Amino acid sequence: MLLSLVLLGISTAAAQKTPPEAPRGFDQPTAGSATGRIDSLSYPSKTVGTVRKALVYTPPGYSTRKKYPVLYLLHGIGGDEKEWLKGGRPQVILDNLYAAGKLRPMLVVMPNGRAMQDDRAVGNIYGPDKVAAFATFEKDLLTDLIPFIDKTYPTLPTRENRALAGLSMGGGQSLNFGLGNLNTFAWVGGFSSAPNTKPPEQLVPDVAKAKKQLRLLWISCGDQDGLLPVSQRTHEYLYEHRVPHVYYLEAGGHDFKVWKNGLYLFSQFLFKPVDVAALPTYTVLGTPAATNVRNANYPQIRPDNRAVFRLKAPGVGQVQLDLGRKYDLVKDSSGTWTVTTDTLSRGLHYYSLVLDGLPVADPASATFYGMGRMASGIEIPGRETRFYALQDVPHGEVRLKRFFSKVTNSWRQCYVYTPPGYEASTANYPVLYLLHGGAKTKQAGPGKAKPI
Repeated sequence: MLLSLVLLGISTAAAQKTPPEAPRGFDQPTAGSATGRIDSLSYPSKTVGTVRKALVYTPPGYSTRKKYPVLYLLHGIGGDEKEWLKGGRPQVILDNLYAAGKLRPMLVVMPNGRAMQDDRAVGNIYGPDKVAAFATFEKDLLTDLIPFIDKTYPTLPTRENRALAGLSMGGGQSLNFGLGNLNTFAWVGGFSSAPNTKPPEQLVPDVAKAKKQLRLLWISCGDQDGLLPVSQRTHEYLYEHRVPHVYYLEAGGHDFKVWKNGLYLFSQFLFKPVDVAALPTYTVLGTPAATNVRNANYPQIRPDNRAVFRLKAPGVGQVQLDLGRKYDLVKDSSGTWTVTTDTLSRGLHYYSLVLDGLPVADPASATFYGMGRMASGIEIPGRETRFYALQDVPHGEVRLKRFFSKVTNSWRQCYVYTPPGYEASTANYPVLYLLHGGAKTKQAGPGKAKPI
């Protein structure tokens, strides 16, 4: 039996909406539609001391008599200014969006983010000189490329009309440079951002400033991407500090399937009014819960803590979710049962699945003694919970101690927490005795316990 649990982040008003995804054929040319144009340009870089290259997409109907906002679109560690063109077909995606009336006309600049004399993706692309060049590109972008674009093309040269996004290494650059230069960029997107991404505390040290100046912050990644923890840690920090953003997770790995979908969705937001309240609806999947068993993708948690339970059980006639109140699951043609819950309050929730009247625990999630019996448990995170998370601070120790009880005429056990520095200290300590509740376990011998 395969069981999966998904926790959703969709507001009540948007509960019936399907999370947005690119439709079939979004990256294929449409016959008869107007097309934009890709041009190659060279610009002088004082930062690197050479002439550098970039590509520029101009939209259908482009005119030098109009002024346009600009999206700077960055590549990954193994690419160059042509990577998006070769693997992502951005001009086709954008042409189709223009044909559907979903974009505000904009320029898209695709530069080489490896700011060094020989900026080709050759040799050891992970070499320290090449990695350092990706960081150097911040200066090249701000002091050389952007001024050149604003001088050469009819742009709207304000932060409100300038966006920065990228994939992988370029996603890390976008978050680093965009959030680090909010006077230059109001729209920032990271697609599958790489480990070059700064820790969130450095990305957004001034939360109030970020809330005030950001028009949109987009973070997306595939659920099977090994770099997912980079995006997840950034989202968790932003969520805790109430910085509005999109955290878009979808089925996929570290590839253009995910990145093209990111561009398709992110570009539709740009240079338009943003409904901040609707941002939590922009996701397909959630984050695996902390209470999952190892390697279990579900349960998953989404921004507003709604939940979807999925169970592969084609031979079962009825499935319910008992989560304090009961929900009926609906079976599809493949035998997968699904239900969406209401928004769940933060903290630990006991639950069980009821298969044809039989309550069972979820094998994909940790179990606890609750509801008067063994049951599954799902931890719903809340804001301001970092105090309860494991952090890089001095740690005490938890010790198991056995003692003989004259009252019960038996050996019993207890756990003792000693604070950091206890072993080296000669001080005497006060003691707190911390007692459990009614769902305790009764010892029946070494290594044996049963609930009472």
